[in-house]
Amino acid sequence: MPGHLLVAAQEVTDAVRAGMRSFQVRSVVLLGEGADNLAYEVNGELVVRFSKESDPTRRAELINAEAKLLAAVAGISPLPVPRPLFTDPGRGCWAYAKLPGVPLLALPLPQRSACAPAAAAALGRFLAALHAAPVGQMAQFVDRDEVPMAEWREEAAMNYAAVISAIPAHRREAVEAFLTAAPPDSDGALVFSHNDLGIEHVLVATATGAITGVIDWSDAALTDPAYDFGLLYRDLGPAALATALTAYGAGDTGALRKRAAFYARCSLLEDLAFGSQAGLSAYTGKSLAALPWLFPE
Repeated sequence: MPGHLLVAAQEVTDAVRAGMRSFQVRSVVLLGEGADNLAYEVNGELVVRFSKESDPTRRAELINAEAKLLAAVAGISPLPVPRPLFTDPGRGCWAYAKLPGVPLLALPLPQRSACAPAAAAALGRFLAALHAAPVGQMAQFVDRDEVPMAEWREEAAMNYAAVISAIPAHRREAVEAFLTAAPPDSDGALVFSHNDLGIEHVLVATATGAITGVIDWSDAALTDPAYDFGLLYRDLGPAALATALTAYGAGDTGALRKRAAFYARCSLLEDLAFGSQAGLSAYTGKSLAALPWLFPE
């Protein structure tokens, strides 16, 4: 992507015209921003995602790899996923038909809480399907993501230092105790997973709360099966984690739960720092809302 944070509407229009010559662009709206991508909605029916990667070669590699990955994921996912309509590595973007629904993060907290049990069950089954995919087969599309637990904790400590003023004083002792405790052991097992299954990437129908799709697969990897469960725990709470694990059907999940809790706490501090730095209140809001169950007094 060009060396600025936002993409001009004309650049989005030009990309769509190049990729879909018969498509008439009437409106372009910034849909959302993550750490790696910017998403634009065109005519309310098309999503165009621009990579934030500054190196053109690496950016093209990421876009081509994600398009191939999504074709493979469509064959194994029990939930809808984006299907590329065109890719434009030169412009640093690709597009897909907009899936119905809104991010679960966008729902008011009471409505989100009401949706959580059904969403957690569906996401538990979704993760079971992904994690059952042959690792050798999925290694064609994604890399291994094996960050040592000690590095997770070190990064969490840096994020905590950056956001300490945003954390209520009566919660800081619990956060600091976590940051000085020994991290859980990793069992070394790797599975194919979304690897960024926060509620900003889970689409739901506003009327029913039913999941309508899972988006943003740019971080998909061969990784610890506990990580995405940690994000569900962070964003939806302990009851949702229990529901997701039951639907997952893995038997004894004690060790997995411990690692999920560790990732949940680290990723809360990460999202709080990201939201604070980027001025994204949805991220800071969900992080602060999770403090009581992740860092109880």
